[in-house]
Amino acid sequence: MKKTFITGIGTVLMLTGISIACKDSFLNVAPTGQLVNTLLTTSNGLQGLLISAYAELNGRGYTQTASPTNWVYGSIMGGDANKGSDPADFNAITPFETYLINASSAEVNSRWQMLYEGVSRANSVLRLIPSADPTVTAAIKQQVSGEARFLRGLYYFDLKRTFNMVPYIDETVDYGAGITTVQNNTDIWPKIEADFKYAYDNLAETNSQAGRANKWAAAAYLARTYMYQKKYTEAKALYDLIIANGKTTNGKKYGLVPQYAQVFNAANENSEEAVFSTQNVANAGSSDAASGDLNLNYPYSAGIGATCCDFFKPSFDLANSFRTNANGLPVDIALANGAYDNSANEIKTDMGLLPGDPFTPDAGNLDPRLDHTVGRRGIPYLDYGDFTSAWTRNQAFGGPYSTKKYVFYLAQQGKVADVSNWTKGWSATNIVLMRYSDVLLMAAEAEVEVGSLAKAMEYTNLVRTRAANPAGFVMTAAGQPAAKYVISVYPAASFASQALARSTVRFERKLELAEEGQRFFDLVRWGIAEPTLTAFLTYEKTKLSNAYSGAVFTAGKNEYLPLPQTQIDLQGTSVLKQNPGY
Repeated sequence: MKKTFITGIGTVLMLTGISIACKDSFLNVAPTGQLVNTLLTTSNGLQGLLISAYAELNGRGYTQTASPTNWVYGSIMGGDANKGSDPADFNAITPFETYLINASSAEVNSRWQMLYEGVSRANSVLRLIPSADPTVTAAIKQQVSGEARFLRGLYYFDLKRTFNMVPYIDETVDYGAGITTVQNNTDIWPKIEADFKYAYDNLAETNSQAGRANKWAAAAYLARTYMYQKKYTEAKALYDLIIANGKTTNGKKYGLVPQYAQVFNAANENSEEAVFSTQNVANAGSSDAASGDLNLNYPYSAGIGATCCDFFKPSFDLANSFRTNANGLPVDIALANGAYDNSANEIKTDMGLLPGDPFTPDAGNLDPRLDHTVGRRGIPYLDYGDFTSAWTRNQAFGGPYSTKKYVFYLAQQGKVADVSNWTKGWSATNIVLMRYSDVLLMAAEAEVEVGSLAKAMEYTNLVRTRAANPAGFVMTAAGQPAAKYVISVYPAASFASQALARSTVRFERKLELAEEGQRFFDLVRWGIAEPTLTAFLTYEKTKLSNAYSGAVFTAGKNEYLPLPQTQIDLQGTSVLKQNPGY
């Protein structure tokens, strides 16, 4: 896909080749909707509307917390990261890290609105296809409807795992035609399955525009939908096909890029690992075309990236998870044990405020993915030089680390950073919403649950082998590894039983997908959110002042967000039923 997105109906009209001139005939107004529908049912019009549905993947028009990157809902709520910055700065995020969320939260309402806006845009496309202009071929209708249903499935997928019971609205329901009476009393998983299945059956494998969804992206999301419902046999069968035959929209056979850091590098977008990504462009006349959902999450330094604002700071618990033993394996894979948080295994950190403060670098064994995920003192931070404590903001509140994935390189700023807004945090970097290592680990999980432990080990070790590639280690200016990186593939003993295999795969997901918006949703679908996050809170509270004041995870409540009270007030309690505990 060309890296542009539609942000309004005027742009759609321009895409269709319609020009607007000032003359008296503009006073002859056609009946409402008639002219627009005539324009939009052409091939270009339908494609323009479809691109507007893609555009909402970045949450444009809503807050930075609304989009499907899920850095708040998947990562902060999952213990990957602390809110960071200053306590009073964007403190609307604080209730999400403390699980003290209120139904009146503007952020909760923004999340709901953004996802339903995406649904609405996809439905607008599907509603117009039956009345398409005669010049629109059957092949174009099939392609457009397949992509629209993929996108609708994706938006509903996030609605389902965020709020659980939500109203399902398709293209047959519109304003003035029953939309306000649709209740949230029916499980929508079958509807999500149907959308992804339709997309899988109707989309081609390749397209000249690399950012569009294809057959295999639909298959991967359908398989993920099965996993969330514990339909492991169905998921395994589909993962077998994806791993054997899957390819990107631009025709690359699915695979792992050789070096872990290249997944997040703007110079390597739409790689063989990118199953589905957002598409962004910088300096196109408006920052609306760039990705702004991560624009607050750069180190707090005038010389680093966007110079703002040090949110989304990796947690102590996450950093400690990358400790390895003498055999290059995690020191603990039993999620309820937490040996990696014991004092003997903790990563040595710098909690001073100045670069000259006393600090002894960590000398223990580490998984190399740590330093591609976490900015920490004394380790090169991309090409900006060694990370210092001066680059963090309010360490006592957020900790000593800064996030690293999807931060653009210094050498890329002129091309990638958008300078049309108040911070350069808007960027042209694509965000990979699903990547192939995620697919492999989901497939490994499915294999564990159906009893194929050897195959699960094979898939998991593919991911771990890439992590162990020394060519991908963070290196010092002198060309030496920046830390003591010791990592090995898992031995058969780690997969000797279903219970061991399950713990191994789950812990590998924590490491591989850290800070990518997956952790909280994984814990919930595994049914272990309460014990895992309670242990996390108990530990993390000892490291930070006030960040987790009053924090408690309540089982049976905090697995899902409350429905926005604004929406319940608009629809009525007879239409929308609030989630338990709120």
